[in-house]
Amino acid sequence: MIVLIPQQQPYNQQLNDCLLRKKGITLVVKREDVIHENVSGNKFRKLYYNVIEAQNKGYDTILTFGGAFSNHIAATAAAGKELGIKTIGVIRGDELGENLSQTLRQNPTLKFAVSQGMRLHFVSRKAYRQKTEPEFISNLFQLFGKFYLVPEGGTNELAVKGTGEILTPGDEEFDYITCAVGTGGTIAGLINSAKPHQKVLGFPALKENFLHNNIAKYVKATGWELIRDYHFGGFAKIDKKLVDFINMTYSLHNLPLDPVYTGKMFYGIIDLIKRDYFPKGSKILAIHTGGLQGIEGMNLRLAKKGLHLTI
Repeated sequence: MIVLIPQQQPYNQQLNDCLLRKKGITLVVKREDVIHENVSGNKFRKLYYNVIEAQNKGYDTILTFGGAFSNHIAATAAAGKELGIKTIGVIRGDELGENLSQTLRQNPTLKFAVSQGMRLHFVSRKAYRQKTEPEFISNLFQLFGKFYLVPEGGTNELAVKGTGEILTPGDEEFDYITCAVGTGGTIAGLINSAKPHQKVLGFPALKENFLHNNIAKYVKATGWELIRDYHFGGFAKIDKKLVDFINMTYSLHNLPLDPVYTGKMFYGIIDLIKRDYFPKGSKILAIHTGGLQGIEGMNLRLAKKGLHLTI
């Protein structure tokens, strides 16, 4: 059996600026984004035990789901190539498959996935909403034969086990643990591994009414909260204010952020600090979950609006 191996161990980066000093707040970033160049951050954690399970059960193919710029699709493709496992990506948007060569020219995420050997299967947005239905899954088995299924975003029991390993004994000094939230698997693992004195704050990257229940089925602890005020209008929505914040953060702290997940979380953290949400003397550990591969694709979209995102 072959396992995913970190290329670099995550480390804690303390931020320091006048706002933090004025408010008496310690803000440290756990740089999970450095763990692997192509299987980054929480995606490494989510896939780690799933890949082991797939191999233990004799599967040579992993099938999963995602949108056209999905971090999870890119990471699964890269993990498959590294471990010699075939991968299939079920992609939302059948129009993307009508002219695949053009799509790959315009979409760096899907181009990368194909370069890693992933087979893409495009479905309509209507059909994609049925991706968890037994009939939909059965049709996929008829099309592709035997495969190990990983849900959209990678969240399942094994993913939560993996993300539960993000926190280490040295992180016990922090009062707050924060992370961006997509499907809920990362925050669930953090909640399970956080200490009783720590509060876990999740910053959803999308408008949602389902995340709390998604998370609750994996956790027993109650010391957590979703902060729903910083999604910027919905999933992958972004404006000049957020772009400027991301660029400023990189300039001040040499900290790259992606515009879909970590950028929104950090914007929320800083805004809450300004609003005195955190008591003076609080120590915050912000989890950098990676996702930087998505910057290139977002930049293409921003350029059409006359905006530019740098890292």
